[in-house]
This record gives sequence, C-alpha cells and structure tokens, in this order.
Amino acid sequence: MLSRRNLILAGCSVLVTGLSTRASLAAKRPTLQESISASDLIYITPIRSDGRESRCQAEIWFVPDGPDMYVVTAYDAWRAEAVKKGLTQARIWVGDVGNWGRSKGKYKSLPQIEATASGITATETQEKILKGYGKKYPASWLVYESRFRNGLADGSRVMLRYRPTDA
Repeated sequence: MLSRRNLILAGCSVLVTGLSTRASLAAKRPTLQESISASDLIYITPIRSDGRESRCQAEIWFVPDGPDMYVVTAYDAWRAEAVKKGLTQARIWVGDVGNWGRSKGKYKSLPQIEATASGITATETQEKILKGYGKKYPASWLVYESRFRNGLADGSRVMLRYRPTDA
C-alpha cells in the first residue's frame, strides 16, 4: 500500500540518487584532450587588437591533428577575415552545446584554449585534413565533401589552422 510516508521516502530516494549522479558527472569533467577527441564542434572567437573577444563567435566543424585544430570556412567569413587582417589570436571552446547564440553563453563553460590562427594553402595538408573530415563526419561528408573541395580549389573557402599558444 502506498502511504504518505512511503511516498516521501521514495521521493527522497529519487532526489538523493539524482544529486549523487550529478555530483559524479561533475567530478568526471572531461579533460581538454578528451573533449577534442569526443566533440563534433568547437566555438571560436578572434581576439581583437585591444585583447577583447570579438562579437563574432560561432560553432564549427573541425579536425584535430596533433595539438592543432583545422577548420574550413568561407573565404569572406569573419574567421578568415580576422586572419587576413592580422588578428591571429583566438579563443576556442571545445564541446557541443548547440548554436552559440541560443546557448546563452553555455559554451563558455566548456574547456577552452588560446590559439594562433593561420591560413593553410599546402595541398598535402589540405588533403590530409579533408580526409580527416571524412572520417570524423562520415554521413555529412557525403554532402559536404564536394563543397569543401571545390571551395578550396576555387578560392571561395579557406582552411585555417588553430595552434594552441602553449604548443
């Protein structure tokens, strides 16, 4: 029979179990390297010349290679424009909380690194990273491979490397 006492005890049990699970998950926060290996997205913002973060921030696919992270983006995207203007310092958060604008800043609680960006034009490196995209995003790559390859070939896309500043 369900008495008020049993109902209260059951409710307390559920609450304690939930709190201990939450504490356990918080204690097992992934390292930066684990996040890089597990995540499909990174969030990037250039650092302005005055040291502040740019208002331009976004989530983007990436491919890690050693300590570096590579992205392919539109030639006229703010990421590429920042590098062209010499604003090569960037802050990167690693993880996936969805669209950055709708996350209410949640991505800023993810593991982060400071990095230096540079454009990559070497075809051998581009080919290696494009193959990495195919392995990392196999289903989506069926649609996006030609867009990335053709864009790099015709100049409508660029490849950027983000190297951690402590690497």
